[in-house]
Amino acid sequence: MDRICRKREISYNIIAGTLLGAVRHGGFIPWDDDADVALLRPEYERFKEACETELDTERFLFQDSSATEGYRWGYGKLRRRDSLFLRKDQEDLKYHQGIFIDVFPLDSIPAGKGARRLYDLQCFLLRKLMWSPVGAKAEENFWKRALYRILSRYPEERLKRRYDRFMRRGNRKYEASPWVRILSFPAPARERGYLREWYQKSGPYSFEGKRLTGIYDYDAYLRFKFGDYMELPEEKDRKTHPITKLRLPAAFSETLQGPGEERGCQ
Repeated sequence: MDRICRKREISYNIIAGTLLGAVRHGGFIPWDDDADVALLRPEYERFKEACETELDTERFLFQDSSATEGYRWGYGKLRRRDSLFLRKDQEDLKYHQGIFIDVFPLDSIPAGKGARRLYDLQCFLLRKLMWSPVGAKAEENFWKRALYRILSRYPEERLKRRYDRFMRRGNRKYEASPWVRILSFPAPARERGYLREWYQKSGPYSFEGKRLTGIYDYDAYLRFKFGDYMELPEEKDRKTHPITKLRLPAAFSETLQGPGEERGCQ
């Protein structure tokens, strides 16, 4: 991703746990299992277009709802083909699930706090519609699970069109707003969004010995998102994605566990 963005002069930032890992650990947080990258919406669209010609499609693929059947998330994933990262309760989803980078588009939202709260409610409802096929299996509460089953019948193409209209209308209407967010991902309850300026100025970070681009004002962003971000969380709070099967690319697998083995995970 970094190679493509540098070649095409596309601005991106490592964010969330990936930026925290760069600052606190010089790379991955030891218990983390993915990577998070964000682009303002125009840059995200440029990256999608660049993938059509610049991506090594023998090894990688880019997925998002506009191009991948059955894919119901409002952000993209850049995946490794020769791998498997099968999320618990997502085994039946009909697209490739390899190890991945989350690629998040940041969209404009209202400037006023009250208006952002109302906008957040619309984002919440769309997110639950998107999540419903998984919630119909994963939700433990009987009544919520039943509700998810009903919501999962909402036609996929209609949902994608509805989300696309919502996104485009918001970016036109709130273009001058100082606030942005990932529409299909929970936003901080305090402000229901992030300052646009954080994503408009970037700086270099060392990540596992590589030079990547991240939010310049990392301290303000990380304090906003995590509080005292240099303090390690207790072990019980060190979260990972629950998975049922993991297969790493051959070169990685031979290093970690011997050739030809496939690992089943709890």
